[in-house]
Amino acid sequence: MLRKSLTILALAGSVLGLAGCGYSPGARALSGGAIGAGTGAIIGAATGGSPATGALIGGAVGAVGGAVTSPNAINLGRPIVGQ
Repeated sequence: MLRKSLTILALAGSVLGLAGCGYSPGARALSGGAIGAGTGAIIGAATGGSPATGALIGGAVGAVGGAVTSPNAINLGRPIVGQ
């Protein structure tokens, strides 16, 4: 139980750290959700849990984190796609 809790906290921290990619709240929510879902699925599978559950939790945390993150908090530059 402790291991899963620590894994979820690590996932949330990493997702929130990368969730600020994008200039609009919608773009940040979308990229944060995608990053979170992928990371959650990998962590869920690696810890013996369900990848689907990990993806749902990670995607939700990432989307919320991305939506509430200011574009000035983390700025990795303009996206490569669409330039």
